[in-house]
Amino acid sequence: MKSFRKTFSFVVIIAGILFLSFAYPNMQDNSEIINAIKSGNSRDLARNFNSSIDLILPGNEGTYSKTQAELMVGNFFHTNPPKSFVVKQEGTSSDSSKYTIGQYLSSNNKTFRTYYLTKRIGSAQLIQLLQFEEN
Repeated sequence: MKSFRKTFSFVVIIAGILFLSFAYPNMQDNSEIINAIKSGNSRDLARNFNSSIDLILPGNEGTYSKTQAELMVGNFFHTNPPKSFVVKQEGTSSDSSKYTIGQYLSSNNKTFRTYYLTKRIGSAQLIQLLQFEEN
């Protein structure tokens, strides 16, 4: 009886670990993105960009290469250094896309509604769309 309980407990623990790994496969990816925005680090943020992304910044909108987008976001962070970034809402869709909506407060007291959309490309969840819209 003791052996059965141990085996059953082991199976339940393994099943729980597998469930969590499938239910939340990219928790680290999203935390990397959030931390990069919080710190205003365009290089770390760009590590999560797809090869081209749709970028919407105050006074600038278009589709850019990963390198161009990194430079533009770096300029945005330089002009609007981060004071805080708070995630307000997150969600997923059936096509493995994930979205995050947040509020970015710059040290010059400007507030930006921030939105980004990621999509699974191979084994990575990469940013397809990034938007900073001033409130």
